[in-house]
Amino acid sequence: MSSPSPRFDSSSGTAVLAAAQEILPWLIEVRRDLHQHPELGLEEFRTSARIQALLDELEIEHVDGIGGTGVLGLLRGHGTGVVALRADIDALPLQDAKDVPYKSQVPGKMHACGHDVHTTCLLGAARLLAAMGEELPGTVKLLFQPAEETVGGAQLLIAAGVLDDPPVEAIFGLHVEPDLDVGRFEVRYGQRNASSDTVTLVIHGRSGHGAYPAGTVDAIVVAAQVISALQTVVSRNVDARECAVVSFGTIQGGVQGNIVANRVELVGTVRCLNPEIRELVLRRVRETAEGVARAFGGEAEVNIESGYDPLINDDDSVALVQRNASGLVGEKNVVVKSTPNMGVEDFAYYLSQVPGAFFSLGVRNEAAGIVHSVHHELFDADENCLAFGVTIQVLNALSVLRR
Repeated sequence: MSSPSPRFDSSSGTAVLAAAQEILPWLIEVRRDLHQHPELGLEEFRTSARIQALLDELEIEHVDGIGGTGVLGLLRGHGTGVVALRADIDALPLQDAKDVPYKSQVPGKMHACGHDVHTTCLLGAARLLAAMGEELPGTVKLLFQPAEETVGGAQLLIAAGVLDDPPVEAIFGLHVEPDLDVGRFEVRYGQRNASSDTVTLVIHGRSGHGAYPAGTVDAIVVAAQVISALQTVVSRNVDARECAVVSFGTIQGGVQGNIVANRVELVGTVRCLNPEIRELVLRRVRETAEGVARAFGGEAEVNIESGYDPLINDDDSVALVQRNASGLVGEKNVVVKSTPNMGVEDFAYYLSQVPGAFFSLGVRNEAAGIVHSVHHELFDADENCLAFGVTIQVLNALSVLRR
């Protein structure tokens, strides 16, 4: 650390923000280091080591190697309350195309989803909370989680017991939002993100010469009928007031233009917000594919790989975040989102165990050209967001511990 951690009036959001802004140069240095050295899920060995070293500098207790590369930081205060703050630490397999001094130094890998920002915000929150010393009114667990983008590393940390001993009362996580200006927040009550399941269909037919199709079962024709029928799964099975998506993004089959294909493989995704609707849609996908294929003389082999659960926020926890954010930046700068996101987020697994809230941190700055979406090769964040991210997580943690 280049300077001691600042002392501040922890009852004042303005004072906490001032302290976060005081350490902003340190936050930027940490973020840029992480941004230049991205690592994919379960390969975050340097990132994990860097987090451990920073926690050591801050004299914060930590447990390493959780889920392979995860780190659990522990701040023990004088109260009995326990709150958890989470940051994901992995990057994406994408080439960084930005022309900035801190662009990724690793070919084909990039922090294109803001996890470097999330990690830095959590380290900054840890620094300020640690500075409270004996004034910290409880225990704060700092979850540095691997593999959000791949295998759902949240499940690995939960299985390792990070929510237990002592049990966590509430958990909070933030995510960058490039459609939201820096200095603003966005919250969503209830269902925030969809579930995700991968569906692989293998259509089996019977091959033959393209000039004599009557003696064959054309797997391409069967697949075409299956695809068309699957488009009715949502429109004719799901209540129009519910949300569900069935999309197939790949189709592969056949070897030559004059040979009737005997095998076609399709891979798609199913997204739902309601667990009951999820069960219904997946069942109807299977029944429809198998039934239509059989009707045309073929067979459908259906494999469903379960993905992330839907993310459903706890309303009381969202209200807590909204109050803290409004007190910090004003009500007009806190957006209450009216519709859920059909994307996925493995923070859902924590929320299935304990109450909490997942919310958005504004990182957009049009004047600086910081306007690109996550998972884009030009994605970046206005680094002033770091102070706001640190502050809101400090306030969230203290609000839980003091209630």
